[in-house]
Amino acid sequence: MTTPGRGLHGHVLEALGPAIAAGTYPPGSVLRTDELAQRFDVSRSVMREAVRVLESMHLVESRRRVGVTVRPKAEWNVYDPQVIRWRLAGADRPHQLRSLTVLRSAIEPVAAGLAARHATAAQCAELTECALGMVAHSRGHQLEGYLLHDVAFHRVILTASGNEMFARLGDVVAEVLTGRTQHEVMFEDPDPAAVTLHVHLAEAIREGDAARAQALTREITVGALQELDILAP
Repeated sequence: MTTPGRGLHGHVLEALGPAIAAGTYPPGSVLRTDELAQRFDVSRSVMREAVRVLESMHLVESRRRVGVTVRPKAEWNVYDPQVIRWRLAGADRPHQLRSLTVLRSAIEPVAAGLAARHATAAQCAELTECALGMVAHSRGHQLEGYLLHDVAFHRVILTASGNEMFARLGDVVAEVLTGRTQHEVMFEDPDPAAVTLHVHLAEAIREGDAARAQALTREITVGALQELDILAP
């Protein structure tokens, strides 16, 4: 997964990437690098570097004597954290949130069941610490602090599953949780029932109860989908 670097080409990406993701440049649009370099007041080499990053995300393709063409959405690297962030910033947000939450509902219960079998003592301790951190930040409009513990909690589960494919989805889950908070698709304080479920999930994994861990995680993701029905219909 690609994360744009800092510097001039990063500034270009922060303007051009969201515009492509939002459909300002629909699939099939041809972008001229010379014109873009002038518009953003950067050199051609900076523009080419920005285009290379967009190509790595499969958002565009470059062809001689044609220019830079925006690719169909079906070809985008939708697992790239930056692409997710750009899509969440635009009008596609409700669809993107739902799509990602459905993905979580399919993956995370299985990962939690595996974590109950394979988590180390250190990982169990980290899960408990994260869950307690979520409890501590669940009141008083402390969503940023809550988010840090929530992201860490789910990263640990995906890693503790012992499946490297699940572990690589940590960035994807981090983006959807972060996007919900930054774009205010969250209640001012997290649902107390959801917070409690995370505490019980940490306990189930620590106790090696795979079936309970799966059931609790499924309940968490179903609750997240129900929140979207209310906050991002």
